[in-house]
Amino acid sequence: MSTRHDESGAVTAETATVIPVLVLLTAVLAWMVSFGVAEVRAVDAARETARALARGDGQAASVRLGLRVAPAGSRIVVDQNGAMVVVRVRVDVGGPRGLFGHLPGHRVEVQAVAQHEPS
Repeated sequence: MSTRHDESGAVTAETATVIPVLVLLTAVLAWMVSFGVAEVRAVDAARETARALARGDGQAASVRLGLRVAPAGSRIVVDQNGAMVVVRVRVDVGGPRGLFGHLPGHRVEVQAVAQHEPS
């Protein structure tokens, strides 16, 4: 006597189980990419500001240049110590919104150093 199992609908059940996992994975990956983009933009802003200060541009103009490149909400701090210029950029990157709104954000802090160019 052979027993036969009816497997109709198994693919539908498996798909219904996998789709939420794929959606969650996609959201997490998009969130991680946004952190990476924010960090790259912050590094670019710090470098631009340090370069401008090193070549002798004014501090206000250099910081404005950096803020054009930096992510929204960034804070740029300049420390000119002798022949060196140190620029720090800090920005808080928010977490995902919607169903994942309870997850925390991430703080990005980067620094660039440049030496003053001779006049």
